[in-house]
Amino acid sequence: MINIMLVCNAGMSTSMLMNKMIEAAKQQGVDAEIWAIPDAKLNEEWKKADVILLGPQVSYLKSRVETVTAGSVPVEAIPMVEYGRMNGPGVLTLALKLKKID
Repeated sequence: MINIMLVCNAGMSTSMLMNKMIEAAKQQGVDAEIWAIPDAKLNEEWKKADVILLGPQVSYLKSRVETVTAGSVPVEAIPMVEYGRMNGPGVLTLALKLKKID
């Protein structure tokens, strides 16, 4: 089981990507909990996550998130191309690699 948290400004556009990632996880047989939050909820939600992915629009938060999590959770910005294409399988693969799950 992998818990993947997606972070963006309001949680709206990332919700579309989240749904595509959930679909990809089901197709690949990956046991995953994937949810999207607005950046304002980061402090209360991060402890539930195994991997934190930031939408490109909040990629500037990476160092802050790494400080808040004290490096205990991998944090990465979703590449703009993958986000723009709403590439659920590609972003899921990124999360799995960050958690070192093949």
